[in-house]
Amino acid sequence: MSRKPLVYAVSAVVAASVVAAIWVGAGLPVPFSDDPDRFRSPTGRVAATPQRAGDPEAGYAALVNEPYVGCGMPYSAYRRVAPETDPATLLPGRTGRNAELPYFLTAHINDDGVEVISNNCLVCHAGRIGDEVVVGMGDAFADFTADPRQLVTQVGRYVQGPDESAAWQLWADRIEGIAPYTQTNTIGMNPATNLSWALMAHRDPRDMSWSDTPLIDPPPTTPVPLRTPPWWWVGKKNAMFYTTIGRGDHAQYMLFASLLCADSVDELQEIDSYAPDIRAFLENLTPPEYPYSVDAELAAQGQELFMTECASCHGTYGETPSYPNRVVPLDEIGTDPLYAQTMTDGSLDRFYDWVAQSPHGGTVRAAPAEGYIAPPLDGIWAAAPYLHNGSVPNLMAVLDSRLRPSYWRHVTPQEYDSDAMGWRSEVLDDGKDAAPSGPERARVYDTTLPGYGNAGHTFSDRLTDSERQALLEYLKTL
Repeated sequence: MSRKPLVYAVSAVVAASVVAAIWVGAGLPVPFSDDPDRFRSPTGRVAATPQRAGDPEAGYAALVNEPYVGCGMPYSAYRRVAPETDPATLLPGRTGRNAELPYFLTAHINDDGVEVISNNCLVCHAGRIGDEVVVGMGDAFADFTADPRQLVTQVGRYVQGPDESAAWQLWADRIEGIAPYTQTNTIGMNPATNLSWALMAHRDPRDMSWSDTPLIDPPPTTPVPLRTPPWWWVGKKNAMFYTTIGRGDHAQYMLFASLLCADSVDELQEIDSYAPDIRAFLENLTPPEYPYSVDAELAAQGQELFMTECASCHGTYGETPSYPNRVVPLDEIGTDPLYAQTMTDGSLDRFYDWVAQSPHGGTVRAAPAEGYIAPPLDGIWAAAPYLHNGSVPNLMAVLDSRLRPSYWRHVTPQEYDSDAMGWRSEVLDDGKDAAPSGPERARVYDTTLPGYGNAGHTFSDRLTDSERQALLEYLKTL
């Protein structure tokens, strides 16, 4: 029997005392107690916690090459389903088979000698601007509305031999466990939070062993709508996610993305050996520059407005940037409350307790605040659609709430609207119920549905049209 679980447990106890002291000093509730509010954090400033150092260059190589999702479809069967790779989906810096695969897939050889293809983090955290794949940009067009078991069945028709069958079956069993909880009803929404809870429901937190039947109650089958934020904000944020649910060692919190296939503490520890490098890459990631013309004089006027109207929450930019890491309470921000309320109403405490019981419980903490963090605005032009739920299609409508449509959809093929600053969209007269079922309905963003509301963040409504235009011009420069 491996001694690593014991080593992890001892290390967690030592780390717990250190991290607890940090949280006490920062005025945060102690996570290692019987306090019923130990899984909650206050709104306001998020205190920093120490992060492990890493090598950004090694982090990129690990991000695009390492098999941190260790199960998937046999390569031979995958090629029967997808015989060719679009050259526009290739990324530099990939090695071996990965150099031939789309950016969102990774290959490795499993213990039985089968070459396996699995999704990687870029399936959500990369997008296209024209013909360029931009690593770190949340994909506004990612489609998680279909049942992933359909692909599993399709691939299964081409599996050959006992070893390939075993590899496929492992992947199929895991997808079967999570599929009921990962299907969104709108393209562009990300089910990652629900996916994490579903994986935790099937795993023993002490040794990471998988159970085909849930060990704790799984999450609701309908994911709360969330827009994938850009990775280039990571370097400024003291906690992860919109409600700052991920506190402590960010690199170890990132390991929960590996829970689909990592069946032991040893496997997680192996991935953890390069996780700080990946975080270092994210910390040093910079956004793409705005690709269109900017009126410098108007942008300068907008900067003055920004300093008086926006900087207290979103920070300052330029040679001496600052970022307040401020969580804004729901009654102040006014945006759709469902996500923040769901994270803090006690209904998910079983998953926060799972995190506390896991080998990383002494160094990471699931402790959301009942509000939303005001994000940095670096590269904000490329982060459309806006608000945590992606309910506002462009920045012009963020600055003027009267322009926000109740029903809308992105146009296809995707095209950037440099005037409104967002992916080009069209206003609709009716919501999802009026659209035909299937892909067309999935494209409709219906702000009347629970969790999809587009209210709130009306601070700039009081500005004049010319002031908003100047502010918009300045945002292009960030």
